Amino acid sequence: SRPLAWQPGGDPAVADLVGDRFGAQVVARSVDPLLSGVYAGSAATIGLRAAAPGVAAALDRGAPSLTDAVRQALPPATGAPVFGAIDGGYQVLLDELVGRARPRWVRAAVQRLDPAGPGWDLLDDTGARWPADAVILAVAAPRVAALLGEVAPRTAAAARRIESASSAVVALAVPADTPFPQCSGVLVASGEPLRAKAITLSSRKWGTRGDTQQLRLSFGRFGDDVAAGTPDDELLGWTLSDLVDVFGLTVDPVDARVQRWLDAMPQYGPGHAEVVAEVRAGLPPTLAVAGSYLDGIGVPACVGAAGRAVEALQAEVAR
Repeated sequence: SRPLAWQPGGDPAVADLVGDRFGAQVVARSVDPLLSGVYAGSAATIGLRAAAPGVAAALDRGAPSLTDAVRQALPPATGAPVFGAIDGGYQVLLDELVGRARPRWVRAAVQRLDPAGPGWDLLDDTGARWPADAVILAVAAPRVAALLGEVAPRTAAAARRIESASSAVVALAVPADTPFPQCSGVLVASGEPLRAKAITLSSRKWGTRGDTQQLRLSFGRFGDDVAAGTPDDELLGWTLSDLVDVFGLTVDPVDARVQRWLDAMPQYGPGHAEVVAEVRAGLPPTLAVAGSYLDGIGVPACVGAAGRAVEALQAEVAR
């Protein structure tokens, strides 16, 4: 067998490392479906340190093989449930955050940031100006690049390097007695003749409430225009067809809803951490960023990035 060639601190695309050690079929049928479900990307466009930081750290420590690095990165088995969620859904968390923050809602979009002493003037699309001691831009990377081209060109240039994918989700409510299998869902391997990239049997995953079952099908991958360009009725048709192909079930939905997330799935390419460091390094002292393109796309990572942004600005304003 060939020895593993690993440079400590390296950040190859996941496909390059896994494909080199285990072959293209493992990438296509095991790794790609996982990364497509998380990032709407592929193993060829996602860096190892973003997708599997524990594996990268184990390799840095001298793990002799990729298999051994994966073993080291796995958490110890606890017997606890694989999935966890907030009772009542994220709306419970959002309502609590809004209640505590007491925000002032302004139904307008910021078009420009102008320096105003140590702080800022924000010009919105109604022509109004909003003075601020400090600003957190909790928007996607392309919007950061557009807003900061003049006031923080280094940050804007780095943000432009972060590409995004779009995704569309079709959520269904179906009769409670629909005989779905006892699993949480299905991830679709690259090249399969299905339209969806993932099927989540939500009621199997989180439990059933009421007299229906819920499920979700996700569509769209990095580089395609499925989420932006496919009409709702066509997405619904693909959904019903895929359910027949995967489960052998002809489903008559009680209700259906389409949600599109356009340019909302940042691609954590090789070297992403260095790009994010550039984004932050170019920011003026009273300007900070938060969002899913920085330290991870999951909710805990986004909360962490936002918290660090707030703490940094509080310290700066207090000086």
